[in-house]
Amino acid sequence: MTPAPLAARLREPSGPLFFPVTAYGPGGPLDLDVYRTHVRQGVAAGATAVFACCGTGEFHALLPEEFEACVRVAVEATGGRVPVVAGAGYGTALAVRYARLAADAGADGLLAMPPYLVHAGQEGLLRHYREVAAATALPVIVYQRDNAVFTPRTVVELARTDGITGLKDGLGDLGLMQQIVSAVRTEVPGDFLYFNGLPTAEQTQLAYHALGVTLYSSAVFCFAPEIALAYHRALTTGDAATLRHLLDGFYRPFVELRAQGHGYAVSLVKAGVRLRGLDVGEVRPPLHEPAEEHVKQLAQLIERGLALLEEDA
Repeated sequence: MTPAPLAARLREPSGPLFFPVTAYGPGGPLDLDVYRTHVRQGVAAGATAVFACCGTGEFHALLPEEFEACVRVAVEATGGRVPVVAGAGYGTALAVRYARLAADAGADGLLAMPPYLVHAGQEGLLRHYREVAAATALPVIVYQRDNAVFTPRTVVELARTDGITGLKDGLGDLGLMQQIVSAVRTEVPGDFLYFNGLPTAEQTQLAYHALGVTLYSSAVFCFAPEIALAYHRALTTGDAATLRHLLDGFYRPFVELRAQGHGYAVSLVKAGVRLRGLDVGEVRPPLHEPAEEHVKQLAQLIERGLALLEEDA
């Protein structure tokens, strides 16, 4: 695909973006059958796109051959109904390798994650992402967070680069995002995409929506698509009462629970998928499983969130 078709498919999101967890069997090997079921369930529930083997999917823990297998299964499971975007990361050479593996597996785009370890300057970051974009014909979404934070001028240059179609923000600096959106809008007219990529993005999406950022990742969609879809509908229709109800009764408590442990942005989500009946296995190290008490609290919170939907109905 070229950048334009992916941008066109994502421009008017009909639902949340789905970042599936990666399923492992006993002892830790991939369980591609369970992964296929997980992806199919998400697409059937109303996901706008599948982002395979990204942060929630433990990209960091996958061997190249495991990565390619997961992306291929995700492409097969979606059957072209929604686009599949695959992660790519580490240093430039490995990021290029993962990009090509994703292309070979049939992905529709790439989420280019921050380079491994180093804090590079703007010139080096720009060169890195340009090399990733040049490696395949897949459109690239650049992920801003941690050691990959961009000036508005750098994002303008990224937007001018063939193959780079968007920016996902995991930093949360709304002032910087406003500057970035304004600079790109002024200097590079077109369909550059923006995504809210903060953990539990629903908690901040009202603020991002005010900047014109309509796309966001939803970890909650992995284990409670009913709640995530209700939030998305309320946001899209301007149903402020439902938004407040869900934010106060479910999302804020979930964010507070997620903050109880390092890595819970992934391991707690995976626990949620298991609680809803699909055994996707545990996380791989260096992540660890959430405490038993926290899993119990998550189960109670899911029940509360589903009860809120019945009240709103």
